[in-house]
Amino acid sequence: MDSPRLLLPLLLLLTALLAPPPAISAAPGIIRLPSGKAGARACAAAPPDPAVYDRPVIGIVSHPGDGAGGRISNGTATSYIGASYVKFVEAAGARVIPLVYNEPEERLLEKLSLVNGVLFTGGSEKQGVYFETIKKVFQYVLERNDAGEPFPLFAQCLGFELVSMIVSKDNNILETFDAQNQASTLQFPSYSFEGTVFQRFDADLINKVSTSCLVMQNHRYGISPKRLRENDALSSFFRILTTSPDENGKVYVSTVQANKYPITCTQWHPEKAIFEWRKPMIPHSEHAVQVTQHFANHFISQARKSPNRPPADRVLDNLIYNYSPTFSGKTSKSFEEVYIFS
Repeated sequence: MDSPRLLLPLLLLLTALLAPPPAISAAPGIIRLPSGKAGARACAAAPPDPAVYDRPVIGIVSHPGDGAGGRISNGTATSYIGASYVKFVEAAGARVIPLVYNEPEERLLEKLSLVNGVLFTGGSEKQGVYFETIKKVFQYVLERNDAGEPFPLFAQCLGFELVSMIVSKDNNILETFDAQNQASTLQFPSYSFEGTVFQRFDADLINKVSTSCLVMQNHRYGISPKRLRENDALSSFFRILTTSPDENGKVYVSTVQANKYPITCTQWHPEKAIFEWRKPMIPHSEHAVQVTQHFANHFISQARKSPNRPPADRVLDNLIYNYSPTFSGKTSKSFEEVYIFS
C-alpha cells in the first residue's frame, strides 16, 4: 500500500477545514457587522473618571412673575422658569434644580451646594430682591472658581445685562436697542475660536451663522462694543466673541466669554430655536438647531469639570422634577410651558 499517496488527500482536506473563511466583500455603501457570538459582548461599567462628572446638575434662577403677564398666576411672590431653559440643559445631559429667587438665603446656598453650574435666564427685572439674588449667585460663581473649582455660568439676554451691570458696578451701563422679536446673524470681530464655544462649530456653520439669521433676539437693552471696550472693568473681564445689528443697524455685543472664568453670556436666546414656537420669526432650521445644541453642550461640558459630587438623595429632593410644568402656549407670548413657584 502506497502510504504517501493516501496521506496527501487527507492533508489537503484538513488544511481546507482549518483555513479561515474567505472575506465577504460587501456591496458599495453596505457595512458588514460581526454576527453571532463574535459580535456580541456586554459592556461593563467603566470606572468613573474623577475629573469628569457625568451626572451634572444646573441651578436655574427663577424670574419674578408667571411668564404670562399674570394670566396664569398673579401672586406677588410668584416666580417662574421657562421650561425651554430646563430642556436646553437637559438636551446636553444635565438635570436642573430651581433656584427660587425669593427663597431665604440659607435655602439658596443649600441648593447651590448641590449644583455644578448656574444659568441666568432672560426677562425684564433689573432691581429689587431679584437683582440682589443674581448678585449673590454671581459672587458665588466667582468664589467657587477662585477656589480652584470649575463652576460655569451661562447668562442669557437679561442675565447678560445684569452681569454687565454687576461687573461694571454701573447700573446705567446699558444702552437701548431695537432688537425685539428679531432673528439675526452673529458677526465675528475675530476668527480666533480656540477655547470658546465656537471651537465646536465647523467652517460651514460659522459661515451660516454669520450670513443667515439663525439666532433669536428679543431685547431692548444691551451694550455696544465701544462702550464695553471703554469700560475698564468690562473690557478686562470679558472678551467679545460676536456682535449683531439691531433693526436700525445699531451694533451691540451679542456673545462674550470671561477671560479668567468659565462664564459665557449671550444677548440672544439659544433655547428658543429648539423649544419655543410662540413667535414666527424664531429660527427652527437644522443649522439653527445645531447652534443651540453646540451652546448647550459647551455649557454642560464645563459643568462636568466641577468637582462637586452632591448626595443623590438631596439632589432628588430638590430637582425640578418635583414640580409640574404648566402649559402656557395659549396665554403667554414667550413660552410654551413654564414652571411656577409661589
